[in-house]
Amino acid sequence: MENQREKTTIVLFSGDLDKAIAAFIIANGAAAYDHDVTIFFTFWGLNTMRKDEVVPVNKGFLEKAFGWMMPRGANKLGLSKMNMMGMGPEMIKHVMKKHNALSLPQLIELAQEQGVKLVACTMTMDLLGLQKEELIDGMEYAGVAAYLGDANQAKVNLFI
Repeated sequence: MENQREKTTIVLFSGDLDKAIAAFIIANGAAAYDHDVTIFFTFWGLNTMRKDEVVPVNKGFLEKAFGWMMPRGANKLGLSKMNMMGMGPEMIKHVMKKHNALSLPQLIELAQEQGVKLVACTMTMDLLGLQKEELIDGMEYAGVAAYLGDANQAKVNLFI
């Protein structure tokens, strides 16, 4: 009987910098241990995967409003605690750099290099008015049924 790779799935629901960093550290660790890893981005977690720059797309007023209010990409996320009007994330980034820890954009890039499956929730994209062009390259797009298919086979399932 052939050895099958272990599977790990993560739902990233939060749009907080510290939680996104934790999700990607776990994902990269599992991938380094040769797990098949899926991160399913839904609701505020999708902001982690937005491109930094404005992408011209056709949207209605409500979708445009969501786009203006939500952080645009991994570099713009706030902290879950001690955000301090944006000073907290800068302090964390400084401490991480001082300790030679990878930044969130670097962790995302490493995850892509290791073959971590990055899946955007299409229902959430519809609800928040996000379009594929606004998310980073290399994303897959699926609904909850696809995530559940991956999670059903995984020994580790996390909700962050």
